Amino acid sequence: MTAYVCALETVVPSTLLVQDQAKDVFAAQPGLTRLGSRLVATCFDSAAIETRYTAVRELNLEHTTDDPQFFDPSSGLLLNPSTKVRNEIFAREATPLFIEAARAAVNNCGGIEAADITHLITVSCTGFFNPGPDYRIVRALGLDPAVQRYHLGFMGCYAAFPALREAAQFCNADSDAVVLVVCAELCSLHVRTSNNPDTIMGSALFADGAAAAIVTARPPASAGPLLRLDHFETVLTPVGEESMAWNIGDHGFEMVLGNYVPHIIDQHITGALEPIFALPQLAGSTYTDVTHWAIHPGGRSILDKVQSRLSLTETQLVPARETLRNYGNMSSATVLFVLKHILQEAGTEDESVCSMAFGPGLTVETGLFTKMARGTSAAFHA
Repeated sequence: MTAYVCALETVVPSTLLVQDQAKDVFAAQPGLTRLGSRLVATCFDSAAIETRYTAVRELNLEHTTDDPQFFDPSSGLLLNPSTKVRNEIFAREATPLFIEAARAAVNNCGGIEAADITHLITVSCTGFFNPGPDYRIVRALGLDPAVQRYHLGFMGCYAAFPALREAAQFCNADSDAVVLVVCAELCSLHVRTSNNPDTIMGSALFADGAAAAIVTARPPASAGPLLRLDHFETVLTPVGEESMAWNIGDHGFEMVLGNYVPHIIDQHITGALEPIFALPQLAGSTYTDVTHWAIHPGGRSILDKVQSRLSLTETQLVPARETLRNYGNMSSATVLFVLKHILQEAGTEDESVCSMAFGPGLTVETGLFTKMARGTSAAFHA
């Protein structure tokens, strides 16, 4: 039994952050040391990001409120709300993103209706509440109350892979399974002013967004583009456990993103790809033989290291670089934005896709997929 992504949809909040404007706000905060000021300028300028989106409307310079919690436009100060306040906003603002992405995926999957959903997997590492987003989606979309629900929490940027892998396993076990996977992250809830390099880097990179996919082995009612889920692998690098982490503090979640992370990826990326390139369908292939590379854009330097180490072309990096430039790093949802970019590209024959994401540990999740040519519904197996 083979599982396919039959619909992949993305959504972002309505509040746009322009990188240069955000840099000016962070650079103007009191308490920054001279080194901190230089780091703000360097991190924001080198991030290769032009725009991001946030669910925190106060972060838009034109927004006004009588009770600011994150940003006071009258003073230009970034505020520092408690983790409780940030999480309450997550529950309020993440819910509509989860629902909007889920509804878009169901509505744009030919032959699949809400009543057909048998499993629901939700993903987030930027907040918690219960009844959670899985429950809210069931109610909002009118799913069967008996739908099997699972939530993958606090895994980080690579979490879309375990979600898709789990969805594929459900479909492999039951040919009638239809799995709705929804990732939503509000990373901007946890930004703050600081002289800490990790915190500054997070403020320069992270953003909000959501993505949803329908995974099934059922034949589609209409032609693709479709993504066949061929194989998944997980690899832990032998070093780097302390270089990337995600902790809960009194004033939000605290990202540890050491500047050595790109070097760790550079040193160990080929080893992480060995299980994928040992598969029969890639026997004797080189990295450049793979048509598409869907790389989680954890940051510009990470993409640069991957491209250099694997000798990938500029064209192969376009989906990841454009996602980073237009949306920033949205944690688990980001690689689904990259995959959607690839699916929207024109193609007349089946094309290979190698995808990867990095997270705490240091964990490297990889997947080998096939972008199916339009009109290939016969490729489905009953």
